[in-house]
Amino acid sequence: MRLPKQVKIVEVGPRDGLQKERLIVPTDVKIELINRLTACGLQAIEATSFVSPTWMPQMADNAQVMAGIQRRDGVSYPVLVPNLQGFEAAMAAGAEEVAVFGAASETFSRKNINCSIAESLERFATVIEAAKKKGVKVRGAVSCALGCPYEGEVAPAAVAKVAARMLELGCYEIFLGDTIGVGTPGRAQAVVDAVADKMPRELIAVHFHDTYGQALANILAVLERGISVIDSSVAGLGGCPYAAGASGNVASEDLLYMLNGLGIETGVDLDRLIETGNFISGILGRPSDSKVARARGAALAFRPV
Repeated sequence: MRLPKQVKIVEVGPRDGLQKERLIVPTDVKIELINRLTACGLQAIEATSFVSPTWMPQMADNAQVMAGIQRRDGVSYPVLVPNLQGFEAAMAAGAEEVAVFGAASETFSRKNINCSIAESLERFATVIEAAKKKGVKVRGAVSCALGCPYEGEVAPAAVAKVAARMLELGCYEIFLGDTIGVGTPGRAQAVVDAVADKMPRELIAVHFHDTYGQALANILAVLERGISVIDSSVAGLGGCPYAAGASGNVASEDLLYMLNGLGIETGVDLDRLIETGNFISGILGRPSDSKVARARGAALAFRPV
């Protein structure tokens, strides 16, 4: 299969990237980060989550963030909602798109959201039904699509079953998450192929963590399977809580550099994206985790005068 001519990058840094940071990032910084990402030309930016602040204190300012960002026509700002209460809070804050998260691993589902896969889907059905009534789009996620910290390998058929049910409930797009970053290109293709037997490939997105350094290889592998929506995180923000020391999300800068090299259109400005990654990394007091950003910085540092 040929590579797609265009790819949509879903930037997850402001939510998935920042949620595990110990330092509570000020609201104005989060707003500035999202506004800078918007200026980079991204089509979708995951803005925040409406999870209880007891469980996710970093996102306690979700309503203020949504009120403060400068929205641009043609750009979506999805927010994570775990249940109907979270959905209603998101609506009150002016959200126009939401995301719900399920899992392909029964053990992970019970440990992560304290219910079975079947129970989680029933919970999401209520959210999706409420969203339909308001004309709000819902994006679905299937965690542990390429492996579980408790069960090990997860059968592609199990992933496809959950993804198909989410689509049936009304999600407009399903992204497959390699939660602990253990996937390899062949396995990534196998999972995508299994899911594609249940739905059109244009409704499938992927979300790879780079724990084992396989994220870009996995992305290239699924691009070859016709996937054209990819999640990534500016500066590689985020980490995997189930794999100590893991690097977490693939860096948006590294993804964009690869896509540019393949001649795939994204509409995203790499230089601006690098600047944005350096901005938030400076706030967090550490270098960017993007290899491209580090290489560009090193090249500038040694440029002859």
